[in-house]
Amino acid sequence: MWGSLMDYFHFTGDPTYNNVTTQALLSQVGPDYDYMVPVHAKDEGNDDQAFWGFATMSAAEKDYPQPTTGNYSWVQLTENLWNTQVRRWDTTSCNGGLKWQIFPFNNGYDYKNSVSNGAFFQLSARLARFTGNQTYLDWAEKSYEWLWNVGLIEDYHVFDGSDDKKNCSDANKIIWTYNGAIMLYGSAVLYNYTNGSALWESRTQGFLNATANFFSPYDNSTNIMYEPACETVNTCNTDQYSFKGYLARFMWASTLMAPFTTSAVTTLLTDSSKAAAEACSGPSDGVTCGQHWYYGGYDGNYGVGQQMSALEIIQGLLISGTVPPLHSGQVHLMTPSTTTSAAPVPTNTATATPTKRGAGGRVEPSLSMWIGMAVLMMACGGKI
Repeated sequence: MWGSLMDYFHFTGDPTYNNVTTQALLSQVGPDYDYMVPVHAKDEGNDDQAFWGFATMSAAEKDYPQPTTGNYSWVQLTENLWNTQVRRWDTTSCNGGLKWQIFPFNNGYDYKNSVSNGAFFQLSARLARFTGNQTYLDWAEKSYEWLWNVGLIEDYHVFDGSDDKKNCSDANKIIWTYNGAIMLYGSAVLYNYTNGSALWESRTQGFLNATANFFSPYDNSTNIMYEPACETVNTCNTDQYSFKGYLARFMWASTLMAPFTTSAVTTLLTDSSKAAAEACSGPSDGVTCGQHWYYGGYDGNYGVGQQMSALEIIQGLLISGTVPPLHSGQVHLMTPSTTTSAAPVPTNTATATPTKRGAGGRVEPSLSMWIGMAVLMMACGGKI
């Protein structure tokens, strides 16, 4: 949600939601300024933590107003978070990788999933580009290769995860939109950072081609985005309602990092954005968004994830007129912080040259109510 609202400000210049966005991002920094909050010790996973990192990294790249409290910058918060994750790289099974869960008492601690490792890959890539730090690039390449070698990526299709008690020998081959999206954008960032290398061009194109799985569920819904694993059978949960939003965000963002993707992405997402707009016609305000964009109208299934997904795909239409992600030398950074994490920060190198249901008659929530719901979910440990 907060990354979506940050995109909204970046695309439109409207600061209406900046205060609540900043408040939300700073509310979860934790005592070591790394998004490890003690109150969520029983429910925070590596993926949850990484999604906070997506938001703080976007704040750094977009030159979003720096925090006015705490004596830390957005990129320092992201680096602190990254430092906690790199220490969790686990070589006791599967020849490496991050576990889904951080703490052994949580269900999923024995599962190494693509979203946790893909998010670490993407954050590493973005930090490499932003800072010029070789260590981040090394880890981006290492985590990318691990995902392929362990069998979580096949022909650029990204599977859900694997049981590390079986040494990741049997992948769970369910495919979610956001996993492919995370890998697509990380690859596009490295294409940009490596000045258009043929290797990262090929990888970016591969992940883009694989997104074809996420469009055109029926013959009469060409180029309409959907969540194949759950949407057509109506089994998506609260988190999964938001996944299309990440696919839209990272596909649009890839056009700025890898311009050769622009034509294909624009064709798919323009058609999908029209369908999403038609789905955002719910009563009684006429702008509440549903889940099934291929229905040709509001489907009565509303929530934070549905609203966020529609916002991301529609506001992305403005991306061609925006400033691409910046580098550290181009933003208003703060004085080096005295409140960084105890984790070791990689050695800096030279900065690189610039080369994201309601039944009829029920009163539907307004945007401010959606934000309030998101705040409540955040306080309860939700991912959005």
